[in-house]
Amino acid sequence: MTVRRIASIGFLILLTTTALAETATEKAWSILNDASSNSSMEKREQAITALGLIRKDSHAEELAVKALSDGKVDVRNAAANALGAMDARESIPDLKKALKDPEISVVLSAAHALLMMKVPAAYEVYYAVLTGQRKSGQGLLADQRKMLSDPRKLATFGFETGVGFLPFGGIGMTAVKALTKDDTSPVRAAAAKILADDPDPKSGEALLTATEDKSWLVRAAALDAIARRGDRSFASKIEARMDDEKPVVQYVAAAAVLRLNEAPARHLRKKP
Repeated sequence: MTVRRIASIGFLILLTTTALAETATEKAWSILNDASSNSSMEKREQAITALGLIRKDSHAEELAVKALSDGKVDVRNAAANALGAMDARESIPDLKKALKDPEISVVLSAAHALLMMKVPAAYEVYYAVLTGQRKSGQGLLADQRKMLSDPRKLATFGFETGVGFLPFGGIGMTAVKALTKDDTSPVRAAAAKILADDPDPKSGEALLTATEDKSWLVRAAALDAIARRGDRSFASKIEARMDDEKPVVQYVAAAAVLRLNEAPARHLRKKP
């Protein structure tokens, strides 16, 4: 077989492989395009969720952004989560608009997506989850207040959108789920932990208030967040929590005070 013959065969193989790849790509987009506009809500949700696997693709982002306006809540949730997974920074303005969605689950999904992209606007939502108020002092919409006061729904959306991650080390997931059946403290505690990275002084004050929350889980998470924020002026303000009725809160308060005061460890000599 001549060199020219071998080269011709190689070129044909390359063309065939390229054609197959293009055919597969076209088929893939056809599937996702059709499903994302399907009359079935379930199929739209599943297709939009799958788009989160595709990064740096303008068409995938366009489909997900369009889904933010879908008439079904589950599809809008999927859209926000997909955009976060894509790291779709061009969609930041659209996600900010989604923060005003009447459904709190969509708001949480959009906030989580923005948080993944380190957009400060996300903290507004976590502030509201912790305090029940917006930073502006305005109250929440009636439907949003209703959702925030519903432990089961808030917990469900929280765990689905990243707000309900284990809020405080040292407590097992079983305990978190047990608490969630009775109140919203695990999700509020998780929101407190997220606010550790919010430089806004209002969040610092909200965390300080949360150190006196009726839920020990929220108190512990707030102290943890205050310690991580690193504002040394808070050290004296949380000293009282070292006498908290809950031992775990005492421990976190003690560690937080030491961290904020940057105090060196003292090694006490044991008595003979």
